[in-house]
Amino acid sequence: MFLVKNTYYLKVILLCIFPLLSSCDPGVQVAEYDLDDRVDVSDVIGQPAQKAFSNIYIFSFDLRASPQEDARQYLPFLKYLERETGYQFKLRFTPKNRNIVDEVGNNHVQFAALGAVSFLKANTHYDVVPVVRGLNFENKAEYQSVFVVSPDSKIKSLAEIRGKRLAFGSRSSTQGHLIPRIVLNKNNIQLQTFSSIVFTGSHQNCANSVISKKADVCAMQDTMAKNMEKKNLLRIIYSSGNYPSSGIVANRDVSKEVLTKVKQALINFNPQGKHKSGLYHWDRTEMPLGFTSADMNDYSELKKWAVRLGFIQKPLVNNE
Repeated sequence: MFLVKNTYYLKVILLCIFPLLSSCDPGVQVAEYDLDDRVDVSDVIGQPAQKAFSNIYIFSFDLRASPQEDARQYLPFLKYLERETGYQFKLRFTPKNRNIVDEVGNNHVQFAALGAVSFLKANTHYDVVPVVRGLNFENKAEYQSVFVVSPDSKIKSLAEIRGKRLAFGSRSSTQGHLIPRIVLNKNNIQLQTFSSIVFTGSHQNCANSVISKKADVCAMQDTMAKNMEKKNLLRIIYSSGNYPSSGIVANRDVSKEVLTKVKQALINFNPQGKHKSGLYHWDRTEMPLGFTSADMNDYSELKKWAVRLGFIQKPLVNNE
């Protein structure tokens, strides 16, 4: 076991034997993550990611902030799951030539933290099952999307964003794309009314596009936006209604015994209390108070919108 101490740098060599973010792209060989905690390199894996041993499970995630920040948050969390379940968990970054839906659907990943859009696609195409949903600071398994502008922007309301430069997060993001599209639809604001639309890839990148004045308005997740508003980096002009929060899902081949044990550990997780020690900024995640049980009925309304707006289409081609 190799622990990175002092400067806490995790240097991941992205060769063909370890292509976390690059799947052997020419000219891309090293990714350096400044992780503000001790990191066990053996906890981060690359390809091949198929489950090799009966007590080892691979965990991945929808990108929220950045690979570095997300890794800081999930690695200590996986240590908690190991203590509670007796299983081993490895963190996997999705290679850039793949997507998280295929990864969990094809059993490269057994568990994943997904937003509703990614989960609905994974469930539609691969029968991936919901396990838990995150609890917000009000102890509710729901979240909002918000539209933000720079603090000095003249834009004061949602009605004033027509004709402006609009930024979304990832195309597959629930808070960064689907819910904002629902908001625009309900307010009769058509996409063609914007002077430009860009997908930035993450909530953090979306926020940065407004801060750097590359976009006039950004649609993003509420927790990060509120934290940035407190720092006077952004100003929220509109908040959506509440929708089912991100959660953790499982590949359909995970055994009932393992699923039951992991689910109970997730429900028992108390990140603001007895399990707080060792976590990294868990309060900035979309599940600051832990988790509650999830089932398909939670996603019924979002699924209708996802179909209506074209987020869920015909089944993906399985090339495995």
